[in-house]
Amino acid sequence: MAQLRQTRAPGYQATLAIINAHGTPDAFTRHATIPAYVDGCRRRARQLGYRLDEFWLHEPNLTVARWRSIFQARNIRGIIVVGLMQNNRLPSHMAGLWDEFPAVVTGVRTRDPALSFACSDHHALALEAFEKAIDLGYRRPALVLDRVIDDLIEGRFTAGFLTGQSRLSPAQPKTYPFYNIAAARIDPGVFSNWLKENQPDVIFTLYHEVKRWLLDLGLRVPGDIGLIQYEWRPDHADWSGMDQRNDLVGEAAVDMIISMIHHNQRGVPPQARATIIGPRWIEGGTSPRINNNG
Repeated sequence: MAQLRQTRAPGYQATLAIINAHGTPDAFTRHATIPAYVDGCRRRARQLGYRLDEFWLHEPNLTVARWRSIFQARNIRGIIVVGLMQNNRLPSHMAGLWDEFPAVVTGVRTRDPALSFACSDHHALALEAFEKAIDLGYRRPALVLDRVIDDLIEGRFTAGFLTGQSRLSPAQPKTYPFYNIAAARIDPGVFSNWLKENQPDVIFTLYHEVKRWLLDLGLRVPGDIGLIQYEWRPDHADWSGMDQRNDLVGEAAVDMIISMIHHNQRGVPPQARATIIGPRWIEGGTSPRINNNG
């Protein structure tokens, strides 16, 4: 904090490894959400005098010994893992790396090994979105989400949604979450049948394609049904939604790894520590306030 208050940027301190854990090597630039984490990491590292060297976790034929040799040659003192999107497990053959260097994961909580992590508060995000929808006049909110994503964050989106539902009147009809995203992309009737059965007036989702599904069914958005994004992005600024502030998650990860370096902490911690970043509501055109006397 003292360095941040100085008028001049601090000099070079050390180098950190930022590892792309996504399945594609260009995820830092081409993925829809991962670049926000990376931007935050870069910004904070630059402010504190640290350099980031980029790596791809799935680089073929790169052994732990080779990783270790590269890190030592480049004066790398700590590791930030970004981009775990399909599961929250790190490759078992990399165990020696986490034992030797302090490491922090962004976005998700990992298992085997359980490393310290920084992420958005997904439960609070889902609950706040639900409360916002009710405040706007909606009475039948519904959740449309890929089960893989919800499992990745240990069900916290669903938990926040169900917490919101539990606060409604017992007499008020409830909707059931829709998790069959992959099936709906092949057969739109899967989504259509769920929609007819549940009749929501607003949908929480991560997927902009849901709007196209509704339009293809002859529904108006937001005239007939509202939409609220769980991961609002500037490239769809017309949507209402929750900004996960993944850039701040990236900043927090840098703060965590630098603290671990200063305290000479390395290896898998006995108890993983977490920094949770709160979301913010973004007003948009897909969920306007409605008059609802029901």
